[in-house]
Parts: sequence; structure tokens; C-alpha cells
Amino acid sequence: MSQSAKSDKPEPFEKNLARLDAIVHELEDTDLSLDKALVLYEEGMKLSDFCHKQLEEAEGRVEILTKKAGGKMAAEPFEAEES
Repeated sequence: MSQSAKSDKPEPFEKNLARLDAIVHELEDTDLSLDKALVLYEEGMKLSDFCHKQLEEAEGRVEILTKKAGGKMAAEPFEAEES
């Protein structure tokens, strides 16, 4: 597989979240230079946005099975409560 084909595939949510967690821990280190902290912050913000979009997509795909009259199961979209 070529490098460009590999980079087109998005990383899984868990890997992005783990990287975001690592960035937070690095930013908590007071020995970072300002330039390094800014680079990490920008990467973290991009990862945060991407993870949020992945969660929204997953939420839209979640369905609740409900039992209808007659005992048949039917899928209905999951609607999250607004916070």
C-alpha cells in the first residue's frame, strides 16, 4: 500500500482520543517551549474537532429497537437529549 493511500484513511476514534490525551499531558509539562506548546495545541484542537464529528456520526447511526404492536421489533433513530 502506498503512503498516500494510507494517509487517506482516517484514524480510528480510539487512536485519535489517545493522541489527544497524550497532547494534554504534554501541554501540562511546564518545560515546553512556547512554539512547541502552540504546535501541540493546534494539533489537539484539530483532533478534538475530528473526535467530536466522529461522535456525532456515531450518534446518528445508533438506533433503538422498539417492540411494536403485534410483538415485532422495529428500529428507530436515537435522539439524544439536548444538554
